[in-house]
Parts: sequence; structure tokens; C-alpha cells
Amino acid sequence: MSFEITALIILLGSLVGLAFIILRKLPILADLPETSEESGDGLRQRFSNKIKSFSLETFLQKALSRMRILTLKTEKKTADWLHALRQRTQKQNNFGKDNYWQEIKGASNSKSQEKGLKIPRGGKIGRSDSD
Repeated sequence: MSFEITALIILLGSLVGLAFIILRKLPILADLPETSEESGDGLRQRFSNKIKSFSLETFLQKALSRMRILTLKTEKKTADWLHALRQRTQKQNNFGKDNYWQEIKGASNSKSQEKGLKIPRGGKIGRSDSD
């Protein structure tokens, strides 16, 4: 029910606005001549004027501008695809390397223990005092 009332209010408001615009333009419409001053030659004349005023340089400027825009859009899309492909490849390469630093630390500790080296926290690697 409220939808119908809202639609009716909008319809009435639109009709009032339309009537207002038409009433404002009636004096201007009354001053216009009954017939157009242009005859059939007007179309032919306009067409010949367009051909005479045609500039090849302007046409080339517009064509090159449009080609440049198309090229830039294509380059942007290609860059986006390349970025997404690199991210996907990086995710695939890093998959399973979550414990990378633990493996490095473990390998370093095992090598130092084989050589009898002691790795103090925050210090340098050197021979232990017990050797």
C-alpha cells in the first residue's frame, strides 16, 4: 500500500515539474517560425562543408591517441597477469618451506657439533674451552 502511495506522489511531482517546464518554454516556442529556413540543399551543403574541413592531421592525431590508449590498457592488463602469475609461482615454490630457518639452524648446529665448535648466543663461533 505504501509503495503505491509513494509511486503516486512521484508521478504527480513529475507531472507538475513537466508542466512547469513546458509553461516556461511556451513563449519561446511561440516566437519560432512555422517552417524551417533550411531546404534540401542544406544537408548537401553541410556534407560538402564536412568534407572540405576534413583534416588528415587531426584524424591521425585522434587515431594515434586511441591506439596509444589501447596499448596502455593492454600493457596494464599484461602487467597484472604477470604479477598474478609470479605470486602464484612464488606461493608454489614456498609451499613446504615453512620450517626453512629451523632447517638452517639445525644444519648449522650439527656441523658445529661435528667440528667441536660451540655457538654461544649472540657471540662468534669458535672452539670450545673444553677441547
